[in-house]
Amino acid sequence: MIIAVIAIAGFIWHEARTKQPMMPLRLFVDRERLGGYIARFFYLGAMMSMWFLTPQIMQTQLHFTPLQAGLGFFPLTIVSFIVAVQVAKLADRFGNTQILIIGITLTVIGMFAISFFSAQVGYTVGIALPMILMGIGQGLTLSPLTVAGVANTLPEDSGAASGVVNMVHQIGGSVGMAFVVAASATVKTEIASYHLAMLTATALLIGTLIAVIGLIGPTLKKIA
Repeated sequence: MIIAVIAIAGFIWHEARTKQPMMPLRLFVDRERLGGYIARFFYLGAMMSMWFLTPQIMQTQLHFTPLQAGLGFFPLTIVSFIVAVQVAKLADRFGNTQILIIGITLTVIGMFAISFFSAQVGYTVGIALPMILMGIGQGLTLSPLTVAGVANTLPEDSGAASGVVNMVHQIGGSVGMAFVVAASATVKTEIASYHLAMLTATALLIGTLIAVIGLIGPTLKKIA
């Protein structure tokens, strides 16, 4: 972690002084873009944690095979796809910010609900129904977050802004998942560890919502 912090600080120092930076620091001046980056960081950290830990809990607590655990994600995947193809129309009608707030809120509710999973509750109520909520939320969230991440960019900065979106996507997922797994490892039993992990992921999603409300604000950006 210390090496990573030093490396990032050195990269920022270099980018602030070079004439042709790979990542112009002016990208982070715009509040909407900054909010899109921060929100994406937290959102992917939460979702990657759920994607990583839930197949394991399905196999150990419900005795699913690896294939069954993979198929167990269909409620999230199918619903997310159906919703995602409607996002452009919805954003055109209601605005990018409203869609983001609704999508992240649904993801928060779904993540909080899945934190109560147990073998006694079962797959349908404990996992599938929360996944449907998260699928709707994910479908409504990711595309508008991309729009926010490249909003108001100069033509010469458009490629860099898109690159930062992808960078935040990858780093947010890895850092967030590492944080959630490390926090949940402090609990001895597997099911209690999963509960704590999903509650921690819920907290990350709340951070996403705060970033959207506080930085992106009530703008009505539309998806072209």
